[in-house]
Amino acid sequence: MTAIPPATRSLLEKTAVDNGFDREIPGEGEWVSFVSTQVPLRIWLGADSGNGLVAAVSRRNVAKALGGHGRLFADPRSLPVGAATALSVPDLPSLHRLVRRAFQLSRTLPDELLQTFRRQTAALPASTEAERLVVERVGQDLFRGGLLDYWDGTCAVTGLAVPELLRASHIKPWAACATDAERLDVFNGLLLAPHLDAVFDRGLITVEDDGSVAISSLLDPGARRVLGLDAPLRVRSLEEAHRAYLPWHRERVFLR
Repeated sequence: MTAIPPATRSLLEKTAVDNGFDREIPGEGEWVSFVSTQVPLRIWLGADSGNGLVAAVSRRNVAKALGGHGRLFADPRSLPVGAATALSVPDLPSLHRLVRRAFQLSRTLPDELLQTFRRQTAALPASTEAERLVVERVGQDLFRGGLLDYWDGTCAVTGLAVPELLRASHIKPWAACATDAERLDVFNGLLLAPHLDAVFDRGLITVEDDGSVAISSLLDPGARRVLGLDAPLRVRSLEEAHRAYLPWHRERVFLR
C-alpha cells in the first residue's frame, strides 16, 4: 500500500458515497474506510504501489461473489483488521463498479432478504387468506429486488439488461418451500428473460449443475428455434448454493 494523495482520497470518498457507503469511519494505515446506513458491510479503499486501486470488504460471502471484479490483492498481510479479503483494480471506473457490486451483494447475502421480510411483515396480520396474500406479496417483491441486485439487473442466461422485462424465477416454488428462509434465499432463484421464465416455470427447460440449460423433449425443433433454444445456453456465475435447489426443479418440475 502507498500513501493516498489528497486528490485521490477525494475520488475514493466520492466513489464510496456514490455507491451507497455514506459514512466514513476511521481507517487504518493507508486505508480509508466506509460503512453504509443501508447494508451491513464495511469497505476499505486505498492505492497500491503499482498505481492501481484496492478495495477490501468485511464479509467473506460478499468477497467470494466479487471474484470476477478484480485481482486478488497481492499483499494480504497489509489488509486492515476486520477485512475478509481485498481486490485490486487498474483504475477508478473499475473501482466504481467493484464498490457498486459489493453494495448490491450485501443487500442480499447471506440472508438479508429474510431479515428485511421479517421486519416489514412483523406487524402485518396473516389470519385470513387475503392477509396472507399481502404478506406473500411483500416477500415476492423483496425476492425480485434481491435477484435484480444479485444478477446485476441482467438475465442470468441471455444477459438481457432491461429490468422491467426480467422475471424473478424461483427454482423451488414459493408454495413448495418449507420455510421463509428458503422462499427468500437469493440462491433459490434465477433472474430470467420473460420467455425463459415461462418455459422454466412450466418445466420445459431446467438447469444442470454445471449451468447448462436442458430442454424438454416436448419442445419440437420449430418451437425451440422460435424461443431461441436451438443453440446451447448456460446460466452464468452459478454458485454451489444454487445447486442445493436445482435437483428439486429437475426432479419435480422438468418434463423430460
